[in-house]
Amino acid sequence: MGTVAAHGLRKSFGEVEALKGVDLDVPDGSFFVVLGPSGAGKTTTLRAIAGLEKLDAGSVHLDGRDATHDTPAARDLAMVFQSYALYPRRTAYENIASPLRARRASSGEIAAAVEQVSELLHIERLLERRPAQMSGGEQQRVALARALVRRPRAFLMDEPLTNLDLKLRVEMRTELTRIHRSLGGTFVYVTNDQVEALSMADQVAVLREGQVQQVGTPTEVYERPANQWVAGFVGSPRISLLACQVRGDQLVGDRGWTLPRPRWSTARDGQPLMLGLRAEDLSVEKRGDASLAGELYGLEPLGDRTVVDVKVGTEMLKVKARPAVTGSPGERLSVAVDLDRAHLFDASTGLTLSEVGR
Repeated sequence: MGTVAAHGLRKSFGEVEALKGVDLDVPDGSFFVVLGPSGAGKTTTLRAIAGLEKLDAGSVHLDGRDATHDTPAARDLAMVFQSYALYPRRTAYENIASPLRARRASSGEIAAAVEQVSELLHIERLLERRPAQMSGGEQQRVALARALVRRPRAFLMDEPLTNLDLKLRVEMRTELTRIHRSLGGTFVYVTNDQVEALSMADQVAVLREGQVQQVGTPTEVYERPANQWVAGFVGSPRISLLACQVRGDQLVGDRGWTLPRPRWSTARDGQPLMLGLRAEDLSVEKRGDASLAGELYGLEPLGDRTVVDVKVGTEMLKVKARPAVTGSPGERLSVAVDLDRAHLFDASTGLTLSEVGR
């Protein structure tokens, strides 16, 4: 078993309220990612679960048992830090073996466990090296091995890939998902990188200013955001947002543009709204019944695609297009809109209206 549940977590540092009633339910065996910007309370949440941070209020339950007042050791959770935290004068073997030695395991048990986890992480050749003799990616694998070797109740990972270059981060994302499948353990992983979250997670909790905004699968969080903030934070390029309101069978923009009212919308006439449009749901190469007139502002060639910036009034749309698309700034364009995939948000509350009636 490896269920982790946090209920009503509250924590302040002086006048700064870091956690404002955080609730998380992490199923056994899941890869659960806590995603949010810097200062959202991600690390504080993880430290509270680990018992490294004393809470002002709330509780932590592990496998259904209240562990709020347990020591970190009694919680039986392994933590992987952003800084790796390896002993600099010890070899990789000694670093990996240290949790088992602390438990007074026999030398035979330690050797077998280190061998097993080293094979899992492909670091057999590193066992006699010290941290200074390893690359950042190698140090990260050793830090992971040290966490994995003792088979804890769950693994807590605090932005473990942040210090790696892009190529290594991509490789380690693949490795972590492979390791998770191999072990079948519970991973609670903190990151501000949405690519990490969407590519690795079974479930994502989006955190903002100490409050959970949404919990769901990566697909749910991306395609059915709970509010305008989640829609803007998750996705690259960022979602385009246009102020508008419903008038009869049309959406009318603040700058005079019009689109057919989406068939699924139940917004009332005159209600201030924000229309959210993702880049892949727009096209400058196709024609459609729903379209917006604008002018080309710029092109961002990205190899496999080009992001086209189109100015509609004073607002900017980002459109994904083929790599070969061309144009000159100021050129008039028509942007086709897939309204079945659009999002509507209440302008005053930011809450989504997109799912109503779909």
